[in-house]
Amino acid sequence: MTTETGDPKRHNFLAGMLAFVMLLAALSLWTVIPLIWLWIGSQLAATQFPSMGPYAVVLFGVIISILIMAWLIGMMNELYLKLTGTHSVEPIRLGWLRSMRDSQLHQVPTLLETVIVGSVIIAAIALTLWFFLYAGSPLEG
Repeated sequence: MTTETGDPKRHNFLAGMLAFVMLLAALSLWTVIPLIWLWIGSQLAATQFPSMGPYAVVLFGVIISILIMAWLIGMMNELYLKLTGTHSVEPIRLGWLRSMRDSQLHQVPTLLETVIVGSVIIAAIALTLWFFLYAGSPLEG
């Protein structure tokens, strides 16, 4: 599937949807995957003070799940490359905002880098909002 064949609008739409799915998948690395494995570990524990078994399941489950999700994100990035023919996310800069000293040698971030950094920023903002607005005080009983 290349951009030479087919409708370019359709390719752009699919590429945009794919970038959004990549962002959701990257966000799951920091949120959904650890929470699911913590829940699985809690279901394996019979008491509030379990042995090392549930902890080991959570640790290895999180690591393996993150590796699989990272591989899937890489595969989606390859599909994005096939759809668009490019791997970079060019910033849109109007001509009158460019400096005469701007060089063409600057490195443009790839979609994969943008997605991963964006997911970390979103997760950090969500954690900060949760901590200050919803977590409550540990001193209150």
